[in-house]
Amino acid sequence: MIKIAPSILSADFSKLGEEIKCLDKCGADLIHIDVMDGSFVPNISFGVPIIKSIRRFTKLTFDVHLMIQEPARYAENFVEAGADIITVHFEADKHLDRTVNYIKSLGVKVAVALNPATLVDNIKYLIPYLDMVLIMSVNPGFGGQKYIEYCSEKIKEVKNLSDKYNKDLMIEVDGGISKYNIGSVVENGANVIVAGSAVFKDGNVKDNIKKLREGV
Repeated sequence: MIKIAPSILSADFSKLGEEIKCLDKCGADLIHIDVMDGSFVPNISFGVPIIKSIRRFTKLTFDVHLMIQEPARYAENFVEAGADIITVHFEADKHLDRTVNYIKSLGVKVAVALNPATLVDNIKYLIPYLDMVLIMSVNPGFGGQKYIEYCSEKIKEVKNLSDKYNKDLMIEVDGGISKYNIGSVVENGANVIVAGSAVFKDGNVKDNIKKLREGV
């Protein structure tokens, strides 16, 4: 079953609690939360206090994507704030194996994200130990970007590794996904779809999530 993970980076920050409750009622499977530090990516977004404050509005899985330097330093804080999945970037961590095992020891699921130009082979040996791989299909830092076409091949590569080493692996794709291309993204092997603009545009969240599912 395909899971839809709306990115609240595209939500109305002035009424974030209401937006979260809306996602819960409108058919979202996870809540994707992009944490940016202004260093690893050229933008700043949510921190621990925000995540802690919105946790009470839903029981949906909090899929927390750490686009930050030295993510292991902050992982426990995000878990305590309510994260259910912690995603760290291959490019941001010098000791990724250690960080993966540390996050698992905190009792949550762990994922590794790959920027568009990063080779899938870089995480080949970690695949059996991961709960999810996040393939960035745009350069991270901002919403509303266009899907980078060569990332379709990366999705297929991760799916092949999943079939060999970890059949339970979730394959998440984030960036530029709409009702027009979600079908091919899923066909290539993705089973968790992050969508920001495609979910929140025009304020028709329920209909937009429905259209995404219909596009599969």
